[in-house]
Amino acid sequence: MRGWRPVARPHTDAPSHQGEVTLGKRQPEGPPPASAVQRIRLRYTKRGRLRFTSHRDFQRAFERALRRAEVPMAYSAGFTPHPKVSYANAAPTGTGSEAEYLEIQLTERRDPDILRKLLDASLPAGLDVIDSVEAHTSGLADRLQASVWEIRLDGVPAEAAECAVEAFLAAEEVLVERRTKNGMRTFDARAAVARLEAAGREGDRPDGDACAILRLVVRHVTPAVRPDDVLSGLRATADLAPPVPAAVTRLAQGLLDEETGAVTDPLTPDRDAATAATSTAAGPSAAKAPSGPSPAAGEGTA
Repeated sequence: MRGWRPVARPHTDAPSHQGEVTLGKRQPEGPPPASAVQRIRLRYTKRGRLRFTSHRDFQRAFERALRRAEVPMAYSAGFTPHPKVSYANAAPTGTGSEAEYLEIQLTERRDPDILRKLLDASLPAGLDVIDSVEAHTSGLADRLQASVWEIRLDGVPAEAAECAVEAFLAAEEVLVERRTKNGMRTFDARAAVARLEAAGREGDRPDGDACAILRLVVRHVTPAVRPDDVLSGLRATADLAPPVPAAVTRLAQGLLDEETGAVTDPLTPDRDAATAATSTAAGPSAAKAPSGPSPAAGEGTA
């Protein structure tokens, strides 16, 4: 390294010399992206083999469907524009779902139901768009307070599942462990459970084998409590260990009624707002409409 010496770097705030070119911050070329004029909220499913689709894989499939359906998407600004899609509380990989939600922003107005049909036809079977509504309210993610899960336990008698559920609900705290990128983490799986019940009998399956079905309502908390965490809790409190992996499906997610444990549709406020807006717009029009033809001058009645 003979002859090496450090090179002094000039301060960024030092005055430039005559003839020196000062480079500014790069700016994207072309006009800015068009602004969004409409927001559409969609409900979609993950069924069959598509339950093993990761969230990243679904994002790619959905963006392809947007292009195939020629949806007039709004895009973010910058050197790598992305379609404005907001995903809300995606189900874990390996679980099915009947209630996944997202929101898209459009630069041109579209009929929500026609858009739903176009996107559904552009996605593979199993990723099905089953509902759509124009967004008239804010905070879709804030309305996803809880999820309803169905957990199918093949090889587990219903009586054993019922006993395990009773033991789990009777516990004030059920500590479980989950491996994270920062190592093992211990947390309480009991506090987030709003409702848990066992349903299904051994005769439910055509072959007569034992099969218990659990219905779980779990609050969306931090850290998130997933169905496999509740299964770990059942194993810890009642030594319930299914012989085969459980089949898990999310049936619903939305606002939680703490008294009844019911979870309501998060798109209902948008539908109600749309109905109210339509009624308000129709009111003045109906008031201005003539009630009927007025008689001509000089006409009499029979």
